[in-house]
Amino acid sequence: MEPMGRIDPSTLSVRDLPWQVLWNRETCTLCGKCTAVCPVQAVELAVHRKRVVTAAVGLAEKPSQAVGLYHGIRQRTDAAHACVGCGMCTLVCPNGAIAPAHSDEADKLRFHVQQGGEPRRRGGRRNDPRSLLDAIKFVRISMLTDPALDAGRHEFELRTLLGRILPPEEILKVTKENGWVPPVREIYPLVIGSMSFGALSPTMWEGLQMGVAYLNEELGMPVRICTGEGGCPPRLLRSRFLKYVILQIASGYFGWDEILHALPEMQEDPCAIEIKYGQGAKPGDGGLLMWYKVNRLIAAIRGVPAGVSLPSPPTHQTKYSIEEAVAKMIQSMAMAWGFRVPVYPKISATSTTLAVLNNLTRNPYAGGLAIDGEDGGTGAAYSVSMDHMGHPIASNVRDAYLNLVKVGKQNEIPIFAGGGVGKNGNLAANAAALIMLGASGVQTGKYLMQAAAGCLGSEHDRCNICNVGRCPKGITAQDPRLYRRLDPEKVAERLVDVFKGFDTELKKIVAPLGRSTSLPIGMSDAIGIADGHAAERLKIKYVV
Repeated sequence: MEPMGRIDPSTLSVRDLPWQVLWNRETCTLCGKCTAVCPVQAVELAVHRKRVVTAAVGLAEKPSQAVGLYHGIRQRTDAAHACVGCGMCTLVCPNGAIAPAHSDEADKLRFHVQQGGEPRRRGGRRNDPRSLLDAIKFVRISMLTDPALDAGRHEFELRTLLGRILPPEEILKVTKENGWVPPVREIYPLVIGSMSFGALSPTMWEGLQMGVAYLNEELGMPVRICTGEGGCPPRLLRSRFLKYVILQIASGYFGWDEILHALPEMQEDPCAIEIKYGQGAKPGDGGLLMWYKVNRLIAAIRGVPAGVSLPSPPTHQTKYSIEEAVAKMIQSMAMAWGFRVPVYPKISATSTTLAVLNNLTRNPYAGGLAIDGEDGGTGAAYSVSMDHMGHPIASNVRDAYLNLVKVGKQNEIPIFAGGGVGKNGNLAANAAALIMLGASGVQTGKYLMQAAAGCLGSEHDRCNICNVGRCPKGITAQDPRLYRRLDPEKVAERLVDVFKGFDTELKKIVAPLGRSTSLPIGMSDAIGIADGHAAERLKIKYVV
């Protein structure tokens, strides 16, 4: 006898999914917009069979039943098409007939996502809403000792330096010997972190570049943007806007053939060269651009075939120590631009950060150090790497700064911190806390995706499908049907708004310190925290 049906180990019901699609049959007009816009095809139009039982009127009559058919929405329950809660269906529904709701039960999908033996990989950030940076308070308010400033009336120089800053006696010494002084750039302390052309959609990348150009040329704010690994569009490499860009080279060397070929035709030098050795969101693991997003344009810029996944090795395969990296990579990159451009490495925040920093102090070509903490965003990483690996950025930056103090080079090698800055919306407060812990500036990326483009992802695992190129807003998609939803001019406008708001808030924090001509880098007596263990670890005030 044949079985009525089979149930395999991965069979799930709607109740087992983290997100459930609620549909109102009465108000739905079956327009199909929700099914068309869903990035993971979690809902589909279907034909439903419904049995209606009619009760008998009298004792003599029997109950009757009728079976009818109607068209409606059905939620799919297989792991590949599970609802991600992005809410795009609600945004496009003309009648408000559909909406995702978070399940009130434990998410059982987590046990079924390893289809084909492949661990779960996702975009977004780790699912931990906590942030030590948000707990830091600014406790030094100068009233009569050092008069505080009025953030609304005084002029502030919110600028920082990128590059090797030699003391005056060293500058005189090298000038007499060979005439070469390490290049330095004066930039805004908030840098747009590395998000590659490929990880972001063309419209998102264009919007960010337009916003940066406006901030520099119209508002006089020297904001810089890092390209991430993947190269640049040829038009940007040969334009005057290249001076606002930090070019990144990483272990995959993607896009560097295009950059090197453009060298003779560059109108401007880039702001700096960032050499990525690690990412905070997945330390010890290389980046990955999955094949979904490698279209012909991305493939041409990166110099690879279209439609293949592009993994970056965890390390540069030609370098096996920081000494070798400094000697070969940093000096060769400096040489490519005639020693006119600052070159610095970017590493994951780990317990080996100080070893890297100590080697950088001995080389005049190292223009700084970027440290990426565990809360950094990512477009594609294994969940186990995102949630269980890494080092918090606050303590790592503090250790690095205090180590520079010990060797007397705290004003020589700038430290740029990233990883979860603005994670809960407190961008200026988080940046100011890191600066007072010892950073010369901060990098942020995911915050700008949320603020400037309306990213729907969250720390509670909502959406976060950046890795497969199905971004419902078109921020990280390479499909024209998706990324054309995003208006680059609106992205540029919102980016300008974000930086203007950040600038106002940072001035509000710095003004009570009485500082208007320099950032309070390493000014740790101005901050405190109500956690005694954290205060002891960071060597700041314990306030309660």
